[in-house]
Amino acid sequence: QLQLVESGGGLVQSGGSLTLSCAASGITLGSHAIAWFRQAPGKQREGIACISSRGGNTEYSYSARGRFTISRDLGKSTVYLQMNSLNSDDTGVYYCAADPNRYFRCVLSLDYDYWGQGTQVTVTD
Repeated sequence: QLQLVESGGGLVQSGGSLTLSCAASGITLGSHAIAWFRQAPGKQREGIACISSRGGNTEYSYSARGRFTISRDLGKSTVYLQMNSLNSDDTGVYYCAADPNRYFRCVLSLDYDYWGQGTQVTVTD
């Protein structure tokens, strides 16, 4: 059974850093694209970063580019989101999602097949 479990969220001051983890079980990361999404209070869920299944090619949202880095450890079946220079706009619930069909290029649309339960990130001023 496929399962995605996010961890690493918490409370951080503006300008600080956090690293989120998405542990996958029941799938092979090398055959699934993984994406990170964020849902801020009262806002729609938005794509932040993704990594393709083959080649490990990455895409970032405009707000994440230059501050966030997505990476994966195939041996640990875990995808990471390193977040630097955090600000209050980064507050929200962060979800990881998996899709088996995005081989060499991933996209930040919401039509991923599998989702985790999310982890809360709160950035204080």
